[in-house]
Amino acid sequence: QVQPVESGGGLVQAGGSLRVSCAASGRTFSTLAMGWFRQAPGKEREFVAAISWGGSSTLYADSVKGRFTISRDNAKNTVYLQMNSLKSEDTAVYYCASGFPFTWPPRYDYWGQGTQVTVSS
Repeated sequence: QVQPVESGGGLVQAGGSLRVSCAASGRTFSTLAMGWFRQAPGKEREFVAAISWGGSSTLYADSVKGRFTISRDNAKNTVYLQMNSLKSEDTAVYYCASGFPFTWPPRYDYWGQGTQVTVSS
């Protein structure tokens, strides 16, 4: 069992940058693909980015390609989402999710509680 815990959200001006982190407990972290999702007020949760267990493969939503970068540090059981050139439409609660072992594209089974990212225009 893996429990993701997000951190690093906050308020940032449009055009700025922010990095959110997700620490996942459990000894099997290095076997799990990880993903980031977000949910804006009044909207459904949407996929943002995913990374394979070794970090060699990534996926991005079209809306964040070229601006967001997902990465991971298996020694620290942590996955990151670096967000650059932020826009007001990036405002949302960002959720981290862990996938089933050695599964790509990932299927997710555990979710964090989310961290708020607010971009002011």
